[in-house]
Amino acid sequence: MFGNLFEEEENEGFSSASSKVRSAKGGDEPPPPRGRSNLCGIKNQGGTCYLNSLLQTLLFTPEFREKLFQLGPEELGCLDDKDKPGAKVRVIPLELQRLFARLLLVDQQSASTTDLTASFGWNNNERTSQHDVQELNRILFSALEHSLVGTSGSTFIHHLYHGTIVNSIVCKECGNVSQRQEDFLDLTVCVCGVSSLEEALWNMFVEEELFEGSNLYRCAQCDRLVTAAKSAKLKQLPPFMTMSLLRFSFDFTKLERYKETGCYSFPLTINLRPFCEQTDGADSDFTYELFSVIIHKGGCYGGHYHVYIRDIDELGQWKPPEEDCKPKTQKKINQVKESCEQKPQDDDPLFVLTTIVAQESLKSVLVDQLGQKLMDKIGSSWSKKFRKQYGPIGKFLQSHSDVFMLVSNGTRVALKANPPVTETSTSAEHTPNSGTSTAPDPRCSDQQLDTSQEPSSKPEQGSHWFDLNDSTVTSIRESDIEKQFQGKESAYMLFYRKTQLHRPNEALNNPQYKVPSHLIQMAQDENIKLQQMREVFEASNNTVELCLHLAPSYRLVNGALQPVSQQPSAITTLSFDRRRNVGDLRITLYQMQELWEGDMALTVAKSLPAGLHLYNTLTDDSVSLYSAGIVTNTDLFVWNGKDVCGATVQTGAEWEPVLLTVVRPSLGEDEAQNGIDCDKNGEDFENGGPGLKREARGFAGGATLGEVREALGEHKESLLCQEHKDRKRQEQGAGEGGGASGWKVFPPDDMHRTLKELSLKDGDALLVLQPDLFDSSVFTRNGDVVTVTTPSDCRWLQVEFQPQLRGGEEETDEERKRVKVSATGSMLLCEVKQRALEELQLQEQPSGVPYCLRQVDCAGKLLPPVCEELSVRDAGVRLMTTLTLCRGNGPKQSQLFLHFTVGSAPSAGMEMDIIVEKTCTVKDCLKAMLDAVGLDGTCWHLRKLDWCEEVGEPLMEEEASLSELKISNGETLVVTEGLLPPKGFLKLSVWLFVDPRNVEADFNHTADGPSEVTADETHIRSPPVCAGNTKLRNVGQVEISDEATLDELKTQALTLPMLQDMFVPTSGFLRVWQMEGRRLARILRGQRVTLRKLKLTSGTDICVQQLLKGEDLGPKQILLNVKMGVPGEKHFYPSEDLVWDASQDSSPRSLYTCLAAHYGLSPDALLLAKHQPEKHTWQQMSNWTQHISKKKKKKKAESLLGPPFHLKDGDVIGIKNLLIDNNRDFITAEDEQGQQRLREQAVQRRKGESAACNGAGQTKLRKPEVSLSISVGVFR
Repeated sequence: MFGNLFEEEENEGFSSASSKVRSAKGGDEPPPPRGRSNLCGIKNQGGTCYLNSLLQTLLFTPEFREKLFQLGPEELGCLDDKDKPGAKVRVIPLELQRLFARLLLVDQQSASTTDLTASFGWNNNERTSQHDVQELNRILFSALEHSLVGTSGSTFIHHLYHGTIVNSIVCKECGNVSQRQEDFLDLTVCVCGVSSLEEALWNMFVEEELFEGSNLYRCAQCDRLVTAAKSAKLKQLPPFMTMSLLRFSFDFTKLERYKETGCYSFPLTINLRPFCEQTDGADSDFTYELFSVIIHKGGCYGGHYHVYIRDIDELGQWKPPEEDCKPKTQKKINQVKESCEQKPQDDDPLFVLTTIVAQESLKSVLVDQLGQKLMDKIGSSWSKKFRKQYGPIGKFLQSHSDVFMLVSNGTRVALKANPPVTETSTSAEHTPNSGTSTAPDPRCSDQQLDTSQEPSSKPEQGSHWFDLNDSTVTSIRESDIEKQFQGKESAYMLFYRKTQLHRPNEALNNPQYKVPSHLIQMAQDENIKLQQMREVFEASNNTVELCLHLAPSYRLVNGALQPVSQQPSAITTLSFDRRRNVGDLRITLYQMQELWEGDMALTVAKSLPAGLHLYNTLTDDSVSLYSAGIVTNTDLFVWNGKDVCGATVQTGAEWEPVLLTVVRPSLGEDEAQNGIDCDKNGEDFENGGPGLKREARGFAGGATLGEVREALGEHKESLLCQEHKDRKRQEQGAGEGGGASGWKVFPPDDMHRTLKELSLKDGDALLVLQPDLFDSSVFTRNGDVVTVTTPSDCRWLQVEFQPQLRGGEEETDEERKRVKVSATGSMLLCEVKQRALEELQLQEQPSGVPYCLRQVDCAGKLLPPVCEELSVRDAGVRLMTTLTLCRGNGPKQSQLFLHFTVGSAPSAGMEMDIIVEKTCTVKDCLKAMLDAVGLDGTCWHLRKLDWCEEVGEPLMEEEASLSELKISNGETLVVTEGLLPPKGFLKLSVWLFVDPRNVEADFNHTADGPSEVTADETHIRSPPVCAGNTKLRNVGQVEISDEATLDELKTQALTLPMLQDMFVPTSGFLRVWQMEGRRLARILRGQRVTLRKLKLTSGTDICVQQLLKGEDLGPKQILLNVKMGVPGEKHFYPSEDLVWDASQDSSPRSLYTCLAAHYGLSPDALLLAKHQPEKHTWQQMSNWTQHISKKKKKKKAESLLGPPFHLKDGDVIGIKNLLIDNNRDFITAEDEQGQQRLREQAVQRRKGESAACNGAGQTKLRKPEVSLSISVGVFR
């Protein structure tokens, strides 16, 4: 339901790019270590982001964490005994302790909460369902309190979070005060209608609620109803104040929930003195500072939680956020400044790398992460800035062994002047807290930082804020909190702590502070296990498979190394650790090849289509295979570095061999005598066609074309040709019926150019010809282009005869006759048809019967006939395809074959065909189509079909030719009745608004007259004079320009035959409605406004209504249908029209004033409601003006033209006179009947949906909401 809202986001804290692409050969990949923040995230189990955010908040509440750690096994029990009968093991606090210990001490990117949720009694459905974090906060605290009953920590939640509110009611008569205390663990504050947390608290604890008027208070001392004031104050403040923001509300108009996304600010520091009962004391007793903000992103039915937290004990390593979030202009300015200020240092790789390693807390960096840290520091990668001059980064580190040293099996780099704290644990970089043996003294670390770090790397003021988003932990600035004041991603819960709560110095930078020893030991054991898993994984993941090619098994042929035999023994596979250097690999190979004599060179090779080729030789024995770029399946050639079997081998990319296809003529005497029929079995056709013979040969890329000719054993007079550049078009032409291919002759100057210079690639064809072959009919030369004609058996077309069936007959396969006709690309299609007629013996049919050839598409539909004057190639007919022989004429080259239909869009089998000239005009084409179907007259025009095969736009230019209008062969046209509409004209359907009480009898018509639609049948909102008996009658259509005015539209509508007897003095006595879906939607206003400005389009329905007096409504004058309720009854008096001017004031008060003046009553004596005909309900409009305190800003008055009322023309307004009518319910008997019908329809619809779900299972319904619960054992 929530899409990808709960999926784990991309890892931002773990910057090792190589770990993302390496495959886990040794099994499952171990969890990655902590990222740059040195803080641990929590894995999302599918829908537990709300739980993760709350747990992180509790973890970074030091007082809560330490109170929990103070509970030992003697009070909580042991998890190993939880399954023993009779054992009282408090599982929830024990699992929470273990989780907190892992989050603090275990070196992993994210911890799992599966054990904790299992202790809650949650199943898989509860782990994947989203719940409210405010609800979880209360339920979790309740579960902990029940779990800790009888222990020393049974009240620690009460001490930390419990506060008291005192509610007071003061009698204004006698001054008696009635008070009641209320306990709280968190405060729920209002968001709707307020702009800040302070304003919400002011409304709760400063503003008084008055009991007056009809809402009086019974005083116990006065013993009667009196005026009173109610207020609330904070009596007892807890050390930690939790504020829950009430962002989710319910819209009673739309009957749905929604989320408040408006701006709602809250301070970083707040003083609660104004809201307290007792205001004596120092400011520190009332001052709180913000340390956690839980944020919700999404809507009221789904979303995602994450949390902003201030690291009070500075357990994490805060670094400025990434510069990517800055604007491009600012980022560019900063880059220019940095490049100007640090250019000398950034250009020195030794200085940059030394600085990076020195700034790390343990003075060592993972080799895999060094490149990323370099990019973060100077804004450029090693490959882009230094590789060209200094080589790979691994080689650079090894060449400066006096400065750097590789530790932990070569996976980390450190400075010799500042060795790392430990060289045995690669995970210690990010986790100096994994155990007592590996945790350095924080003061010692600070001293190191003072001597080696730059001043700019110190944390900023107000720093140590982190965004903990499930597994991802990133640094943020304090100013980023303001971004969560509003929007779909905004603050949801606020956590404040008293400023008088101070942390001891021992707790700073010390995650082991107050953690029990057995949990520290557990974390150390898990760190050791993780380290072993990572070492095994790294060893397995760094093992590469090398393919060794031994020189004695190869020989040099045409510039490429070819194996002497095809036996697989020529290749030897070796598994080797790529962290070891080239010298170790060379020693290993010497041990494997005991009989090897002399030097041994290792050269990176690559298998190419032409053979094996050598590239760079590994000469530096001190470089690791990883730094040398050796990956798995790399080919290494083992040789002496000089020659292979006495032949000198050229290495490098410029000598890459190219595999060419050498094409030679194959016209022997036997072939000539047989008429070149060597291709009957089809083999020579696959090999390039009869007359040609192909052979794959490899040549060195640095060899010249002349050397290639000599290697082929050809004379200097021989010509070398390359396939024509337009080879693709040539092949297409050949495939479509051509049997010729073009070749370009290499000029003499190209004989001195290399294959690389000529851009010859693998697979390119090279034709070798002797000059005397041009006397043959196969080879012809025209300048520098040689044409090779290769006849083939595959030149044929299959022709299928489709007989014409009578009505009711079905075609059988026996009646379809097929014949294969020999054809070439240059053969005319008329010859193909004549041969097919002869072989199908159709010439015996009655003379004069025409036939044509038609292609068939992939769906089996016949395409237009082909032009028989064209050749097979020019007509686009591909050889070895099927043509259908049908009765009928085919078009000439100057003609078009068109389909047409009369009146409506064509249906299957109902189209007619016609052949016209391309130069034929639209008018002449229309006349030819009318003559073909036997129609006459001038009231016809042509229309095209649109993309959905429906009648589209007309062909407006009757004198234009079909070719000018881009009418293509096989297109369908529709002959439509009626004159061609002028340009810019609209066709509008006109309806008459009829009231039988006010209309003469001469409007009655017979049953075959125009159609009538009643208002009850179409749910039309009619003006009041016609309410209940309204009818709509279609009176015809008008065609009018879109530049005409509304006044001209009324005049033309009155010319319709059905409206000629209507008496209208002026156009003001005629009202025009625009209809939508057979409903009256809006009144068209402005007599001089054009129809284009009124946004009328062709096909729009309009309704005209005769008025008893003229009207000219303004833009914001609303025509309402108002009716007064009958006192004490469920119906209304007859309705009437009322024009309400909302141009100056559109508030409810304005409408109340207008109706009060109309009825001669006071506005306070009226009660208004808008009728909702779709729901058969009434929506009341309140005239109550809310009292606003002086401290609040004046609110904008509510407009009835906007939500939730959206008043418009024709809306029904019900009125109640409260002076004589005590019934405030507007529901009528008709509304009750309508609501009953809606309920019955809803029941039927639910039954249908249930049946559809059970039958097809396609309806996806929203999962029902389930309450959140945590199961707790009994410990009393």
